[in-house]
Amino acid sequence: MSEKRVARVTDIIAASPTSFEDAIKVGFERATKTLRGVTGLKLNEMRVAIENNQILEYRVRMEVIFVLED
Repeated sequence: MSEKRVARVTDIIAASPTSFEDAIKVGFERATKTLRGVTGLKLNEMRVAIENNQILEYRVRMEVIFVLED
């Protein structure tokens, strides 16, 4: 029989001057510093900030899914 769990979802935005992949890692690493029981991420949006016709920053908005503790 599977155990019963309840999860919560929190939206976060993370950024990196390097790549979308790095922005995801930055967001994940920061989220796991304060949230316990992280079970997944869902990418909702990917954007870039542009300045002087150059990509300045890669940004991602994602949902962090984590299990609530008893």
